[in-house]
Amino acid sequence: MGSFYDFAAVCQSLGQTSSRLQIAELAGEFLARLPLEEAATAARLMVGQALEQGAEKRLQISGRAVWRIVAEMTGGEEQGEDIFAAATDFGEAIEMLLRTRTPEPDPTLTIAEVANRLGEMAEIEGRNSRGRKLAVLRELFERTSVLEGKYLAKILIGEMRHGMSDGLMLEAIARMAAKPISEIRRAHMLEGDLGRLVLKLRGSDHALSPTPEASSESPLEAQQSGAPQTAKPLKPMLAAPAANIAEAFRILEGNLALEHKLDGARVQIHRDAAGVRVFSRRLNEVTASLPEVVEIMTSLQVPIAIFDGEVIAIDEHGRPRAFQDVMRRFGRRRDIDRLRAEQPIRLFVFDLMGLDGRLLIDTPYEERYMMLAQIAETAGFTLAQRIIPASVHEAEQFYARAIAAGYEGVMAKALSSAYTPGARGRGWLKIKSARTLDLVIVAADWGYGRRHGWLSNYHLAARDEASGELVEVGKTFKGLTDSDFREMTERLLALKTEESHGTVQVRPKVVVEVAYSDIQRSPRYAGGMALRFARIVGIRSDKGPEEIDTIANIAGAFDRQIVKPTD
Repeated sequence: MGSFYDFAAVCQSLGQTSSRLQIAELAGEFLARLPLEEAATAARLMVGQALEQGAEKRLQISGRAVWRIVAEMTGGEEQGEDIFAAATDFGEAIEMLLRTRTPEPDPTLTIAEVANRLGEMAEIEGRNSRGRKLAVLRELFERTSVLEGKYLAKILIGEMRHGMSDGLMLEAIARMAAKPISEIRRAHMLEGDLGRLVLKLRGSDHALSPTPEASSESPLEAQQSGAPQTAKPLKPMLAAPAANIAEAFRILEGNLALEHKLDGARVQIHRDAAGVRVFSRRLNEVTASLPEVVEIMTSLQVPIAIFDGEVIAIDEHGRPRAFQDVMRRFGRRRDIDRLRAEQPIRLFVFDLMGLDGRLLIDTPYEERYMMLAQIAETAGFTLAQRIIPASVHEAEQFYARAIAAGYEGVMAKALSSAYTPGARGRGWLKIKSARTLDLVIVAADWGYGRRHGWLSNYHLAARDEASGELVEVGKTFKGLTDSDFREMTERLLALKTEESHGTVQVRPKVVVEVAYSDIQRSPRYAGGMALRFARIVGIRSDKGPEEIDTIANIAGAFDRQIVKPTD
């Protein structure tokens, strides 16, 4: 059995290593030594993923709760501010607390035990569920050594900060399985969850040895080319930003289609003999929340298919409502009939990922769309308005009509592009009228005056792709209502890691869409740039921090500005 102490020691070593190659080697060698199931679990845990992809939401354990449990165990309730001032991150703060406890437990936990306890907490529902979850968590921390407790805390808040990203984990898995990284990346596109990927690779080892009965196609190749498992969602394909129609034409060499860009919530819909299942952008199942979608897809004439689309909220006249209105439907399981009446939705479908037992992700977009259009002729869903423009002028006219009709912009899609799950390639481009970015809140200031008692000035960060670190690019208190401030305060306090001089540092989990007037040079921020007149236009609960805009995106937008102000 794999020791959780050994897992924590490897994580500690990763944090002391700056070489990407060495990080991948260390992790790959460790995974190769573990039993199959524990290798799969360790791959998830090492990137801060407590449960399988799509299941993390059920855990609902905040950093604040972790701190309270460990502080009560160690009698360190009064030391919080001093410890956070000395610690470099949340895990080290927990480590410092645990060092005050005597005696220290012997490290007896296994990786499997930790995984089982986390899974047990995720399954707890109903009356006093929070109290019961925390009781299980306390039992777990009571058995951890100092080093184990440090990394258990990091896993629980999803911030390992030891240099291991999803991309590096794929390199580690490639080393573990002795397979080309290109093959591993391709398999991950289809599998999505790192643990399940390890299971498939390590579980197929026996079949890779040549035998008289062996097929010429490896299990991994069979997985890639065979029938899609419709109950397992794929990561959605993502779009890169383009400044305008002319730039989109240049990037896609004029071989493109344009579609209205919808301000809705992304959904992936799986239809097979067992029924219909609906998944969110972050791969959480939301079938029970969207019975209208289930009804539409149940009536289709095709037996097996995977669709990519969006749902938008509409008013009594069928006009689109704000993005936040549709997000109120996601994850709800109670009062669905009432919500259907109060917050009706409309389903748009824009891609076909699988049909009749065959994955279509390598099929060119134009072919996928033709098959989708044929299905749509007798279906209850709507296709986004679309053209294949013959010129930049025609495309710009389509874009102008889209903006005039109230859409936020258009999508430009290369007719020859494959569907690349989880990738933000140049096959799809988004052109929006408003200047907006998706950023993550990393801290917030207590307000004053009318905003007294609320966390209401939000520190916004983008991601530096080179280092993987989050870099602040501005602050704002604009865009939210009093009700929003109240809800945001509760949400951020649950993510609190430390507080000093009126500023609360939080785990970077809350993604917001931020509008701005322009970007300026600013020595006050590490990225050298800041947003001017920023305001929050939406809380993107459908997106995770890994999907936020990058410093490179902001630098590109700055370069395209005619006027380049300086702070």
